[in-house]
Amino acid sequence: MPVNLLAPGANSLYPVHGVQLGVAKAHIRKPDRKDLLVIKLVEGSRVAGVFTKNRFCAAPVTLCQQFLAKENNAIRALLVNTGNANAGTGEQGMANAVQTCEALSGLLGLASSQILPFSTGVILDPLPVERVIAGLPACMENLTEDNWLNAAEAIMTTDIVAKGISRKLNVGGKEVTITGIAKGSGMIHPNMATMLGYVATDAAISQVALDAIIHHAVNRSFNCITVDGDTSTNDSLIMIATNQAANLEIAEDSADFFSLRDALTEVTVILAQAIVRDGEGATKFMTVIVENGKSEEECRKVAYAIAHSPLIKTAFFASDPNLGRILAAIGYAGIDDLEVNIMKLYLGDVLVAELGGRALSYKEEQGAAVMKEPEISVRVDLARGDANATIWTCDFSYDYVKINADYRS
Repeated sequence: MPVNLLAPGANSLYPVHGVQLGVAKAHIRKPDRKDLLVIKLVEGSRVAGVFTKNRFCAAPVTLCQQFLAKENNAIRALLVNTGNANAGTGEQGMANAVQTCEALSGLLGLASSQILPFSTGVILDPLPVERVIAGLPACMENLTEDNWLNAAEAIMTTDIVAKGISRKLNVGGKEVTITGIAKGSGMIHPNMATMLGYVATDAAISQVALDAIIHHAVNRSFNCITVDGDTSTNDSLIMIATNQAANLEIAEDSADFFSLRDALTEVTVILAQAIVRDGEGATKFMTVIVENGKSEEECRKVAYAIAHSPLIKTAFFASDPNLGRILAAIGYAGIDDLEVNIMKLYLGDVLVAELGGRALSYKEEQGAAVMKEPEISVRVDLARGDANATIWTCDFSYDYVKINADYRS
């Protein structure tokens, strides 16, 4: 089961004025499951996106980037399918992605370049485009503003629970709503982690300000998680502002900008952590903090060396305080001038290592007690500067192997 994570209730996900969502069971890979989603946006909405940096990115990712790069793009809908990633599918994959956009644009009376496509699922298999197109009318009939939970369920793959969160705040004297959903469980690693995420607000905000917010948010959330060190071909985060809250349009660097930025970032952090909590087979949620480094980059190197190590992750699954593995990971993180004799390692609040070796005060039963908890922090004090970084990860259990061995069955 996910680590301290429950599916959201339908009433806890607030409608965002100007966003309608419709789902269908299109039988894309498996029968009788929600696997197709249409998100329709009111005219005048602004959209920003961040995508995987995997060079083998999926056809829908390439198409989204092209459409968003158009000057004065007027994105009016998103189309999401699960069960098939439409990645590693060559020219036919791109043609299929274009065909699905054209089919939806015909139903909505829009240009196909106003539709952003997204796919997630098995890589290398051709997209069953005819099933996607056949499912679109059911999505259209199902369009409603209070359909966020169904939407969250429709984008799941190996996720155990749906992931969604809402917030309300006052911006310029007007109530503003934020709702976000995400999927992801395995193949999680920046950039951006393997995931699909959709976050919408009804705030009025300039395109420049929205672009600034999404980059700020992703670097503090989805770019701070890892489950298994594999970067997906299909990672996409979309941020939407429908401009329906009647607030004065927010410009970059205004007081309202920072208020909205922080709220949107909070939503992305919660969604990102939910992905790790639902990591395939996860039993432990681990926060890796590296502090007092020379730069954020070197702090991230150390944090990811710890978070990626299968030896460390399996030790945490077994609650085995074999903590020399953490020291080894710190040592190979790629900091050539690291002074190991001045750094300190903590497990929870317990000092484990200092002066280049085991702390005199450390007893193994202390480490074992911390590792039995479902939520654990690992803290490394590099004692060489004032930079910090925090990464979230999970353990590796037997179920991780089982889930990925059976993924296509």
